[in-house]
Amino acid sequence: MFQNQNEPQHFYDNKEDVINLFGSKVFNYTVMRKRLPKHIYKAMVDTVLKDLPLDENVAEVVASAMKDWAMEYGVTHISHWFQPMTGITAEKHEAFISPTTEGKVIMEFSGKELIKGESDASSFPSGGLRATFEARGYTAWDPTSFAFIKGTTLCIPTTFVSFSGEILDKKTPLLRSDKSLSKEAVRILHLFGKTDVKKVNTNVGAEQEYFLIDRNDFKKRKDLTLTGRTLFGNRPPKGQEKDDHYYGRIRGRVHSFMCDLDRELWQLGIPSKTRHNESAPAQHE
Repeated sequence: MFQNQNEPQHFYDNKEDVINLFGSKVFNYTVMRKRLPKHIYKAMVDTVLKDLPLDENVAEVVASAMKDWAMEYGVTHISHWFQPMTGITAEKHEAFISPTTEGKVIMEFSGKELIKGESDASSFPSGGLRATFEARGYTAWDPTSFAFIKGTTLCIPTTFVSFSGEILDKKTPLLRSDKSLSKEAVRILHLFGKTDVKKVNTNVGAEQEYFLIDRNDFKKRKDLTLTGRTLFGNRPPKGQEKDDHYYGRIRGRVHSFMCDLDRELWQLGIPSKTRHNESAPAQHE
């Protein structure tokens, strides 16, 4: 939602601020290099880049370093963060605390907790792969996606599968597709003489268009609050009647929102680059 001020408050005053901000809440290779022993860091990189299996001893060291790093940002919980077949993300938070015999607590996070979690999957859709009353579901750490901080929670990107191996999420098919693309691309490159290539990484650029509605106006519109979309109102313009808005001046409150959005995205290592007015009123990209 919009801030109250009319003019944007810039959070980046110079180039150095943006550089330090970018990826500051992500347990990325830069953080790993500083906090992990050399052989553990190399093992993590090999796991991601060479598709090597992850050793449990490596996971223990990574979990400890991840916990210490996150606690410096005030994190108290971890969450195996996944994308079930609901169209939205899911998360269950677990605190770092572990009770002691003296009536106090210590902060712990083990490699076992990092690698795998168990969740009640009975209420998640399965795409018809199994009966819904079969409750067991397991989350498995995906080391190819960096852990990140959201509020006071350390989010661990994971896949989600059933006890018998059925896919219950949207990430597992993506990872398998990525692996298949890499395999075939490497095969083609070898035919062209690029025999030193072992893996091909796939990158997809995201584009997001959205509408910004004032909170008070939003609350007055039951169609927006109940369905998330416009069900009544003026007929949409046809042709280019609203070309004065397209690429036009970004208003102060909208610009403030965009600055806040950039800050959140950049902290999570998401390279948001472009922003402008779109063709419809209140539509932006």
